[in-house]
Amino acid sequence: MLLVAAALPLLFWDAGPSTAPALRDAHIERIAVPAAQEAAWKGVAGIVVQAADVGRLRKLAVPSVEYRPDQASASRAPWIQSNGWEFVRAPGAHFYYDAPGKAAGLAAAEAFSYGADALIHTDAAGLQYFAEMLAFLRGIERLDLPPLVDIAFQDDGGDTAGEVLNLMLRNNLLVRAAAAPDPKAKLNVRLGSAQFPLETAQDPAAMAHLVRSALGDDHRSIRIYGTQVVLARVTAGGGRLRLALLNYDGARRKVDGLHVRALGRFPKHTGAVAGGAAQIDDYSLDDQATEFTLPELKTFAVIDLSR
Repeated sequence: MLLVAAALPLLFWDAGPSTAPALRDAHIERIAVPAAQEAAWKGVAGIVVQAADVGRLRKLAVPSVEYRPDQASASRAPWIQSNGWEFVRAPGAHFYYDAPGKAAGLAAAEAFSYGADALIHTDAAGLQYFAEMLAFLRGIERLDLPPLVDIAFQDDGGDTAGEVLNLMLRNNLLVRAAAAPDPKAKLNVRLGSAQFPLETAQDPAAMAHLVRSALGDDHRSIRIYGTQVVLARVTAGGGRLRLALLNYDGARRKVDGLHVRALGRFPKHTGAVAGGAAQIDDYSLDDQATEFTLPELKTFAVIDLSR
């Protein structure tokens, strides 16, 4: 099984050694290749190569947003194609994206957010976007912080539980998959209990709403305003809190005026924004929380708050 070093995603490249100049121009120094091509690549200067069998990796969806204007429903919320639930459900697994074009950059950012061991395959058009995101990620300070969790979700591994987990994460609820109740969690969720009946779980969106109501918005560690297409991955510890904010519609449009509220008082902050200036506006603290606004988010931002 392939083990990807560090916390950066790795490019899976199935083109031949004749494409090495394009990789060098993009400052790609490490790649994974099909085993049949490993020997041919071994003699190429400036490129470290390892073989990978992608058939043994967990396949992921292409990070994106789907709008459904023709869908008759009570909610016209966009459908976010996120893989967060896959990472939360199987944190030690090895993953594989097939992400063409601009989606390659989004895939790299998503995998980085969760510290996932991931290979990303893309096409010639996507090489630039992958390389740009990889260069950005290399500049982010490494922090070994555990995920911030509000909800412990007792995951039975079934399809229904997977869909509910997906919808909770897509609603920016900070949840982890658990085998048993967690006394440290603000809320424990078990499908089939009196509070969270299986009948409701047949509609994962309704169950996610029920869980959010049970937790209460005032108890949510992170709340995001001004957009439905940005998801947060949050880690915290030792007086520090890191928010990885990914615009899943970043292949098409930016988000303006993204506002964040984080429980806790964090007077210090730093930030990095992919493809733009790290500008943070309206930074304020009250008795319970810290709030700020990102004037613009093209694709991905990492914001560090500290005491």
